Amino acid sequence: MVADQERIDRIIGILSDSFFPILKAGMEFTIPLTLITFVLGLILAFFIALARLSNMKAINAVAKFYVWIFRGTPLLVQIFILFYGLPSMGITLDPFPAAVIAFTLNKGAYSSEIIRAAILSIPKGQWEAAFSIGMSKSQAMRRIIIPQSIRVSLPPLGNSFISLVKDTSLAATITVTELFQKGQQIAAATYEPLWIYIEVAFIYLIFSTVLSYFQTKMEIRFERSVAK
Repeated sequence: MVADQERIDRIIGILSDSFFPILKAGMEFTIPLTLITFVLGLILAFFIALARLSNMKAINAVAKFYVWIFRGTPLLVQIFILFYGLPSMGITLDPFPAAVIAFTLNKGAYSSEIIRAAILSIPKGQWEAAFSIGMSKSQAMRRIIIPQSIRVSLPPLGNSFISLVKDTSLAATITVTELFQKGQQIAAATYEPLWIYIEVAFIYLIFSTVLSYFQTKMEIRFERSVAK
């Protein structure tokens, strides 16, 4: 019984001491990595979606090829190609920039299909109404189609953002000291991998829950603004 109590006290002490260092790594690396790559990926996705909808065959083909490559290969392999593969060609990237580029390219491909589907979901009558009042195609897209497609794409893009928070754990494979990498270091030092990884999972759960809450609030606010 004494040994069991000592074991429990040791685990509680380790979890207590490791919680804030792991949380700090999440705030310093995981959240910034998520925000940077999501914003850059969203910008890239918008232009890729427009290229996929273009009537110019060359532009359309390039966009299709990009989406095919990055949706058809594992994100982990893409990270390894950028960080471990490019040095053989004389191109060396630091861990964090390599992770940003890999996540941006990957999320850009997935998000572009979300945006493209949202644009295509807008009824043709909206285009016809815009043309009937003298709008050009670009004006109709900017003033009518895109605002409506944002409302349609917001939920899946929000889910993609939350998924990205968890995907950033793959950056640990290239030594980015984000949340999961910090947990690995502490687990190796304390010889308590089970409890440390449960704590890491709990912190990821906190991040995901908070982001889900704000996503729901944003969707409700956007629905109200559209209704007005």
